Amino acid sequence: MSKPLVLYTAATPNGHKVSILLEELKAAYGSIDYDVEKIDLSANIQKEPWFIAMNPNGRIPVLIDRSNTTATHPNGFPVFESAAILLYLVQKYDKEGKFKFESGSDEESQMLQWIFFAHGGVGPMQGQSHHFRHYAPEDVPYGKKRYGDEVVRLYGVLDIGLQGRDYLVGPGAGKLSVADVNVMPWVRFHKHAGVETLDAFPNLKAWLDRLLERETVKAGIAVP
Repeated sequence: MSKPLVLYTAATPNGHKVSILLEELKAAYGSIDYDVEKIDLSANIQKEPWFIAMNPNGRIPVLIDRSNTTATHPNGFPVFESAAILLYLVQKYDKEGKFKFESGSDEESQMLQWIFFAHGGVGPMQGQSHHFRHYAPEDVPYGKKRYGDEVVRLYGVLDIGLQGRDYLVGPGAGKLSVADVNVMPWVRFHKHAGVETLDAFPNLKAWLDRLLERETVKAGIAVP
C-alpha cells in the first residue's frame, strides 16, 4: 500500500536533509511515513521528462504528497528545493511545533535567516568546492582555493551562531529545528570540501557530533 508521502532522492546532502526530517517527524508523531524512490544521478534520470514534470529544475530531492491532490496534481502535490520541502513538511505535518517555531515569532524569523544563509551560502559554495576538488575535468587551483576558503568562512559564521548553544535557534541553548537539519548534511561532508578537521570550529564540531548521535539522523542518512 502506498504511503502518504514519496521522496525522490539520492545520497547527497540535499537529499539527506529531507530524509532526516522525515525520520524525525516519523519518530515524533508515529503516523507519518513515506516511500523512497532512488534516483540514479549518474544516469541523468532527473533530466527525464517525467521527472521534469515534478521539478522543472531537474534536481533531487522532490517530495510528492499523495494526501494533497488537486485537479492539477491528481497524483499528489509536488514540492522541490530541499529547504522548501523542509518548510512544507513542518507547516503541514509538525502540528505540535517540535521542529519549528510559532508563526510570526522572532524565533521563526531567526530560523528562516539560518535556512536562507545555508541555502544561499553553505550549499552552493560547498557544492562548488566539491566540484573543483573531485569532479572538474581539469585541475583549477583558483577554483579549489576560492570555494574552499569560502566554506571555511561560512563554517566560521555557523561557529559564531552556535556559541553557547546546542542548536541554532530557540530560547536558552535552543532546540533542534529545520534550521539545523537544513545545513548539517553539508557540514557532515566537510572533508570532501577540503576541511579536514573542525577543530578550528569547536561549537560547530560539538553541534555536528550531537546531531550525528541521533538515531533519527542515522536513519535519514541511510536513505536511500
